[in-house]
Amino acid sequence: MEEIILRKHTFTILVENRPGVLARVAGLFSRRGFNIDSLAVSTTQDPSLSRITIVVEGNDRTLEQVSKQLNKLIDIVRVNDITNVDTVDRELVLIKVNAGAAQRQEILSIASVFRAQVIDVSEKSVILEVTGPQDKLTAIVKLLKHYGIIEIVRTGKVVLIRGEKNT
Repeated sequence: MEEIILRKHTFTILVENRPGVLARVAGLFSRRGFNIDSLAVSTTQDPSLSRITIVVEGNDRTLEQVSKQLNKLIDIVRVNDITNVDTVDRELVLIKVNAGAAQRQEILSIASVFRAQVIDVSEKSVILEVTGPQDKLTAIVKLLKHYGIIEIVRTGKVVLIRGEKNT
């Protein structure tokens, strides 16, 4: 019996910039039982097109079938599974952390190491903005948990293929 190996896959989907397209794309993953780990959508250099970047966990064979089904949807221009492609990717996280006078300098030192921007400072908290690959963001969140994270919001992964090739 063949062993099924689950791993994270990153898809970039170029679509017509029309209402309802995102819902149809997300619905396809949902109907197949996939939880979307990350989702980012924006218009491209051509305002008539949008790029959707989706990260999901699953086995290669099933996600290949999902990719084929995506290509059959109306308004889909191109689907790329870029899981095994050399890319540059980034996410953004905003973190509001407890930062009384006693802890503030330690928190700002951690922020400096991670090249985080201080966005807001109040008497009892600090809001930091951090961008980078997923592992960097996970690392700073882990360190800041010790001080008490009040609130956190994270974007989905955005990605481009290195070099001259387009996604």
